[in-house]
Amino acid sequence: MPKIAFIGAGSLGFTRSLVRDILTFPLLEGSTLALMDIDAERLEFARRACQLIIDKGKYPAKVVATMDRVEALRDADAVLVTILAGGTDVWQHDILIPKKYGVDINVGDTRGPSGIFRALRTIPVMLSIARDMERYCPDATMLNYTNPMAMLCRALQRETSIKLTGLCHSVQGTAAMLARWIGAPMEEITYTCAGINHNAWYIKFEWKGKDAYPLIRKAVTENPEIYQEEIVRNEMFLHLDYYVTESSGHNSEYNWWFRKRPELIEKYCTHGTGWNPGVFAYILKEYQATEDTWRQSVREWLEHPERISLERGHEYAASIINALQGGEPFQFNGNVPNTGLVTNLPPNACVEVPVWASRKGLEPVHVGALPPQCAALTNILAQTEEMAVEAALTGNPRLVFHAIANDPLTAAVLSLREINQMVDEMLEKNRPYLPQFKHFKA
Repeated sequence: MPKIAFIGAGSLGFTRSLVRDILTFPLLEGSTLALMDIDAERLEFARRACQLIIDKGKYPAKVVATMDRVEALRDADAVLVTILAGGTDVWQHDILIPKKYGVDINVGDTRGPSGIFRALRTIPVMLSIARDMERYCPDATMLNYTNPMAMLCRALQRETSIKLTGLCHSVQGTAAMLARWIGAPMEEITYTCAGINHNAWYIKFEWKGKDAYPLIRKAVTENPEIYQEEIVRNEMFLHLDYYVTESSGHNSEYNWWFRKRPELIEKYCTHGTGWNPGVFAYILKEYQATEDTWRQSVREWLEHPERISLERGHEYAASIINALQGGEPFQFNGNVPNTGLVTNLPPNACVEVPVWASRKGLEPVHVGALPPQCAALTNILAQTEEMAVEAALTGNPRLVFHAIANDPLTAAVLSLREINQMVDEMLEKNRPYLPQFKHFKA
């Protein structure tokens, strides 16, 4: 039976749903689930939650909890990573400092000034996990859920020998949303989606083999409720002709068009952006609120095992692990090196494309070229991420500045000198978390 390690198991929502899904597969129901976290309280909650799922499902699985990462990784077949390097006490400044300079950030976990600083803090930790995998489970596959997805995966794909891909909800989530908008059963929808994480595009979206984009355009333009549900992404679709993954709150940060003036934020970002309102520092407020209520919500869940559902959800990880163990092959969108897969994005950049998982391993699918109007924005984002990864690996503060200077939103709001000052302030605030840097002036 396989051993599956969870690094950052205290991310209880992820751990619970992933364990539930994994144990629904006959090949995996006897797995050893090795939970690891640096927070003892969260780790114990995760252990209890997993044991409740095992007991309710009468699975022959075994759960072990440890704060020793090597113990969790030793001889693992798959490694799931859901970590956060530094809490709100540090990463709040990734959002608050740019705001002081006029850069209004909503989520800030993927790219731009805040995403880049999260990457600078997280890449060394991810590399240390990967190095342990090389020593203690060299044949395992890492499935990463941690953001900023593309930069973390790119660093590991460049610097280590482990097998890995990054997983995100946005591709399947957006596809289901579009299907709902046109009244199509999801099982009748096929699509090809490619680009980079949170900025991938549905090059094809078909219902029963026919182009469904005319139906999507009709829904967006004629149904005000649908337009309001995703204002930013719907505006992007109406003008760029292809639909982009990830929510309006995220995408409002990734380009020049929506967050550069207060009246534009009010018009496009503050209302109707689905689960992720476009207001300033939304995700920071959510994290702070969650910290206040987390223990109570966990206790309520643990005290009512009758409410626990064993029905399989929609996460990719369980189906991927099942396929790698010899079960049914499974296709998903994953984050992999661009070995000619998307021909008009940078070579070796971390791209998000269709991938097949099977006993043979992970096999990405060649897609070809993105539409040029989509490739233009996606290229800039990929190239800023490449500079940020190089900065994280070399400790070069000048590259941090160059990456952020070319971020579309930052460049739409600030001058180069202002960006330089902002980056210096952010570097200084992050000094204790950046051991790879010897200098903190860009």
